[in-house]
Amino acid sequence: MIDRWRHDPGIWRRGIVLAILAVLVTLLMIFHAQLPNTIGNLGSLTETFLPWFGLFVPLIFLLALVRRSAVALIAVLLPAVVWVNLFGGLFTDKTDPARDAGELTVVTHNVNADNPDPEGTAGKMVASGADVVALEELTAKAVPVYEAAMKGTYKYHSVQGTVGLWSKYPLSGTKPVDIKLGWVRAMRSTVTTAHGEVAVYVAHLPSVRVKLHAGFTANQRDKSADALGEAIADEQLPQVVLLGDLNGTMNDRALEGVTAQMRSTQGAAGHGNGFSWPAAFPLARIDQIMVKGVEPTSSWTLPRTDSDHLPIAARVELR
Repeated sequence: MIDRWRHDPGIWRRGIVLAILAVLVTLLMIFHAQLPNTIGNLGSLTETFLPWFGLFVPLIFLLALVRRSAVALIAVLLPAVVWVNLFGGLFTDKTDPARDAGELTVVTHNVNADNPDPEGTAGKMVASGADVVALEELTAKAVPVYEAAMKGTYKYHSVQGTVGLWSKYPLSGTKPVDIKLGWVRAMRSTVTTAHGEVAVYVAHLPSVRVKLHAGFTANQRDKSADALGEAIADEQLPQVVLLGDLNGTMNDRALEGVTAQMRSTQGAAGHGNGFSWPAAFPLARIDQIMVKGVEPTSSWTLPRTDSDHLPIAARVELR
């Protein structure tokens, strides 16, 4: 094959379109922040699924082989290098073995309002061994089921609106957090551990939709993210943990009000890509565990429940 390519004068003339596509994909990954959000929130939509742009690399590579194009084969190196630089860390284990025991294990899970087996889901949360569990999308009908199934392990708990917090440690200062929705989908509580107090926030930001006539509709989610960011910025305790379904990834600029001041446990100490939604075939990590003033030591996803989200967990070291 190499000999045939060597004597083929067309290898430098074929595949120009493929080479241009490789360059465009590269530029999109590098300059995604420059895409405007004014037209259908195009920037946020692109950033939500940005890691999947890496699929263009093997596709262009295979097409370049079929076309016998040296130009396209060289050009495909550009998106390959950029993708590895941006997202190669998704597939490495960043757990710190020396400190993996941590001092506080936390779990968050959008349990799905239509969950057919809340008792089984609660049992899996208990089996996780977490010290603190946050649940989102709770219904009035399901709350007593979760309370009954988890009370033997978690002595302290509070439900505010459609979100709840279960803890092995005492809770105090528990209150709803106004994220500009008109009903309660976020809360804050102080968890008093053996290593000090931690402000724990639980939030379920509004859902986003992809519509043909309106694009990526996320305006309410964006307003709620800003309100949540303001509440966290005003927090008096130095150690803060945010648990919840933010309906957005760490790449999404619309969450900057939160992401600019907090670290993702998955990004700092994660194992695997950490994608959490949809549970059947996870495409993105829209459920988040974020911290400020504490050190993540490990972060991972838990086995699937009867929800459309995967539960996620993290261990952190308190200061």
